[in-house]
Amino acid sequence: AVQLVESGGGSVQAGGPLRLSCTASGGTWDDVDMGWYRQAYGNECELVSIIKSDGTISYGDSVKGRFTISRDNAKNSVYLQMNSLKVEDTAVYYCAYDASCTVVSGTSIYSPLGYWGQGTQVTVSS
Repeated sequence: AVQLVESGGGSVQAGGPLRLSCTASGGTWDDVDMGWYRQAYGNECELVSIIKSDGTISYGDSVKGRFTISRDNAKNSVYLQMNSLKVEDTAVYYCAYDASCTVVSGTSIYSPLGYWGQGTQVTVSS
């Protein structure tokens, strides 16, 4: 089974940066789409960013221009550089390995396949 280990969460003041890391083991890497999702307390899941195996990148509207996703195929790792953090970025951030989450009629729907990290808390204070 694939294991994902996340790191880099924590508390930061608004406007500051944080960098999240996620390292995968136990599975393939080069053909895998990786992503970051987040879930704030009481809210549904939200796409943060995806980086596909071919390098294609997409961002959620709320983080465009502030967050940057990257991957290091030699280290089986994906990173999320978060700059200009806002209070509303406060959430648990999850690394996704060939997995996704969408919101349908107000409910989070998780893909039946793929793997998720354990989640790392990001707290932004004003």
